[in-house]
Amino acid sequence: MLYGIAAAAATLLLSALLTGVLRVPALRLGITDRRRRRPLPLSGGTAVALATVLVAAGADAAGLLPLGAGVGRMAVAAGCVALLGLAADLRRLRWWVAPAGTAVAAAFVVPYEETGVAAGVAAVGWIVVATAAFRALDHADGLAGTVGAVGAFGAAACATAELMDGLAALLGVLAAALAGFLLHNWFPARAGLGAAGALFTGFVLASSAVFVRAGQGVGAGAAVLYALAAIGCADAALVVLGRRLDRRAVTRGRPDHIGHRLRRLGLAPRAVPVLLGAGSAGGALVAVCVHTGRLSPGAAWWVAAAAAVLVLVLVRRPVTPVFRPRQRVASASSQVSERLRVRSG
Repeated sequence: MLYGIAAAAATLLLSALLTGVLRVPALRLGITDRRRRRPLPLSGGTAVALATVLVAAGADAAGLLPLGAGVGRMAVAAGCVALLGLAADLRRLRWWVAPAGTAVAAAFVVPYEETGVAAGVAAVGWIVVATAAFRALDHADGLAGTVGAVGAFGAAACATAELMDGLAALLGVLAAALAGFLLHNWFPARAGLGAAGALFTGFVLASSAVFVRAGQGVGAGAAVLYALAAIGCADAALVVLGRRLDRRAVTRGRPDHIGHRLRRLGLAPRAVPVLLGAGSAGGALVAVCVHTGRLSPGAAWWVAAAAAVLVLVLVRRPVTPVFRPRQRVASASSQVSERLRVRSG
């Protein structure tokens, strides 16, 4: 217990330090959020991944928090997914590259000896979907970090109930790394998570949930997996449904995610991650209770019903037009030129 607390504290401090130190290199290399009005360095993703892997690997090598072969393999695969996300932060990749890379990494992580081949393939598909859904949550200050930290605590509680101490330790370290990152990402954000951190976090959370439920009941397993990822699933459903209703391409980015629409309702920037973090905590609580047998798997339907209501309420909210800096600059220049021409005339 004492070693776990020390590892979490060290991870929090290391993540916060790395996020701040890597801001300048990220700006110089152009690793910034292209959706913002001002350049936001995406140093948080690298910081979260490095802090999590370094502390977990160091504690494992020292024998303080042994991870085990399966969890160690998952950490290595998550690091590879983070590198893929870093490539996506550096330059635009085709939409299918990240899911394909995640699927390859997940195929090496799923414990087929416990799940069986058919359920293992389904688990790979779930990891890909859940990871992509979590990546999409990185659209508002503090949102992905808050939901990720809450989800990590929920999955760690499930792992602890199964006496998977190595997995619980990795998830605790991840939660601490996200907490350190949030010191820079809370509104107004000074650093972002980016694809590297979002894919890393989503992959670890989804893979951990699969590890915890491997070899157990399918119905309860599906309930636990969904409840842990309820906010990400709700955001994905909202985006897909909204773009289909507007007859737009699903893969084309647009400010129509759950955080954007909540802001259109009048919520303050700091209220969005608090509200959705509370929703994620509710889903995690249901997941833990279902996993430990305190609730029946049908309790996940209440989580699904709440998510469905949220989606239906927000889906017809107007969407803010996409910000295009070049067009804005060109428009401003044309206005200045027009004023000068009128004055000279």
